[in-house]
Amino acid sequence: MSEILYLEPVGGIAGDMFLAAAIDLGVDVKAIEAPLRTLGVAGWDFKVTKAERHAIVGTHVDVVVTHAEGDHPHRGWKEIDALISASKLSTRARARALEVFRRIGEVEAAIHGTTLEQIHFHEVGAVDSIVDICGAAVVLDLLGNPTVHSSPPPLGSGTVRIAHGVVPVPVPATLALLKDLPVRFEGVGELVTPTGAALLRSFAKIEAPPPMSVQKIGYGCGTKDFKDRANVLRMSLGRTTASAASDTLVVIECNLDDCSPQLLGALIETLMEKGALDAWIAPVVMKKGRPGHLVGVLCDDAHREELANVLLTETTTLGVREHRVTRTILDRRFEPVQTPWGAVRMKLGVRGEKVLNAAPEFEDCRALATKNGVAIKDVQAAAIAAWSKR
Repeated sequence: MSEILYLEPVGGIAGDMFLAAAIDLGVDVKAIEAPLRTLGVAGWDFKVTKAERHAIVGTHVDVVVTHAEGDHPHRGWKEIDALISASKLSTRARARALEVFRRIGEVEAAIHGTTLEQIHFHEVGAVDSIVDICGAAVVLDLLGNPTVHSSPPPLGSGTVRIAHGVVPVPVPATLALLKDLPVRFEGVGELVTPTGAALLRSFAKIEAPPPMSVQKIGYGCGTKDFKDRANVLRMSLGRTTASAASDTLVVIECNLDDCSPQLLGALIETLMEKGALDAWIAPVVMKKGRPGHLVGVLCDDAHREELANVLLTETTTLGVREHRVTRTILDRRFEPVQTPWGAVRMKLGVRGEKVLNAAPEFEDCRALATKNGVAIKDVQAAAIAAWSKR
């Protein structure tokens, strides 16, 4: 069985609605906030409240900017890249957040006839949008990186005022981001923001999920209250059932005997940032007794071509080979524990209702160790002890 996150944008989708639905689902707001504080963007706080839309009670989230930096600072792509790359978000969360911003930047550049390097982010360059996008990437980590599916979003209608003036709804960036994907032209007002569209484009398959059993449900409430529909994003977390397809993945490999160790040192991180589920390098003895390295990558079909291209362009190999494997995995989830230095997420491996494995998240331990001037192993030991005494 594998984890599935199913989104139903009943009233559309925006970054704050995604965060609100996740918190309503049960994700700890402090666990979302902690890595976001390392972005180097000061002067914001979460305001989390309960709200009701058409008799559906859910959660509403505001990113309250407490330190003014102008109406909409015009951050460029390089500045956004630098902020996220220097943060303490996990490697996968950094890659996801950068993918969202890159997609927005590329469509904005095409609309305005310029380049990604020259484009300046307006609304999505503001503090609240940075927190929304990076927060969504953190949420997927906290949920154990489930496969995300979504029903087709309703795009709305009418006009809206943005930094460039009054434009039609859906705004040009939203429509461009959702090009070639199933959508619904219905509703009144702006139901899907560019941020919401970019989250769907980057994270979700716009299709019904496989047969699944639902364990948790969350409702994220938007700010407006529409007459024709409940302005909510419903988020359902569950597991595939026995009738779902088996978890079949691809292993891509190549042998190297003439590649610089400096290149190999950076290769694993690049592969993980590009969507690998796992990557490894092992020593081997090749023809003519030459010492070499076996590079392996585990991925799904969606990332197969891009990851094969990474091996072909970032190493000295002249070719790669592939074979399919079937993976049996434990269900995964995170639960926080308290140590003398702060909260640490425990990554749990679960089968049925039984926890078979529990390990402290390394990046949490490293961040607390650095902040408090203690050894990482001491934080790990405290987290394990706290879990044992839960």
